[in-house]
Amino acid sequence: MTQDNKLQVEAIKRGTVIDHIPAQVGFKLLSLFRLTETDQRITIGLNLPSGELGRKDLIKIENTFLTDDQINQLAVYAPHATVNRIDDYNVVAKIAPTLPDRIDRVLTCPNSNCISRTEPVFSSFAVKQRQDELHLKCKYCEKEFAHSVVMAND
Repeated sequence: MTQDNKLQVEAIKRGTVIDHIPAQVGFKLLSLFRLTETDQRITIGLNLPSGELGRKDLIKIENTFLTDDQINQLAVYAPHATVNRIDDYNVVAKIAPTLPDRIDRVLTCPNSNCISRTEPVFSSFAVKQRQDELHLKCKYCEKEFAHSVVMAND
């Protein structure tokens, strides 16, 4: 909310709100997770003021609820995001994504020789936490990449 207590992005009656997305990541999430492949209304807030992040993105999708797998895969891109399930304009569940063991069908392997780039298979990466850095290991070529390398590839 702003100083005069007005919502900057309109409330939804029923659906999902993904909040606390790092600024400049909202559009990437829409694309990677194919969230726009629906006929439901989607409201996007970009570079909104945030006490915690300075600036944040926000996505609201009416009449759509993410699966637990989808929610947890968000942690790779937005580790501090919250996913709110809305019913009758009220938050009925507030979920913090947890880092999954695998992320499937979302990313592209940066290895140009990987079969996932040319064969009709879905991408699949094992998620590994190393000290303060996230690494992703491709199921097919078995190469491991820093999170930032895979993100820059998509």
